[in-house]
Amino acid sequence: MAILDIIEMPDERLREQSAPVTVFDEALQGQVGDLFDTLGETGGIGLSAPQAGISKRIILVNVPDDDYGAQLYINPEVISKSTPRFVEESCLSVPGIEGNVVRATRLKVRAQNLDGESFELDVDGMHAVCVQHELDHLEGVLFIDLLSWFKKLRLKIAAKRNAREAQAA
Repeated sequence: MAILDIIEMPDERLREQSAPVTVFDEALQGQVGDLFDTLGETGGIGLSAPQAGISKRIILVNVPDDDYGAQLYINPEVISKSTPRFVEESCLSVPGIEGNVVRATRLKVRAQNLDGESFELDVDGMHAVCVQHELDHLEGVLFIDLLSWFKKLRLKIAAKRNAREAQAA
């Protein structure tokens, strides 16, 4: 297996919608293996295929100490959700930025496994939050898009300040 590069902002591939997986073969198994290896190397709790340059509807979630273990979702969709609240998020593709966004803390998810078989899973807590974050990646949405206008303004000001300081150095 291989460790894949994580795509970071402002790479436009992060803004593209991902294609559904239609072929469940050895090539897909290899890509999923690479994604799991990559997630393990990053120390993150979730990864979408588009973050690694694979424009397919695949996400991985591995929240330490939750009841779900390392979970693969192919062609995932949320069937139902409840209990929204503010949660703090960060992203491997947007390093150094954290922010509070509203996410449901309970979900029912429908997806497929590596054999193309459909399954449904009820998830909660950080696992549910992570699923939503990774699903957004499949649609070309980043968590920073969900931040308040004030937080976005503060991030823009900080980015301009950092750019000026880098030019002065």
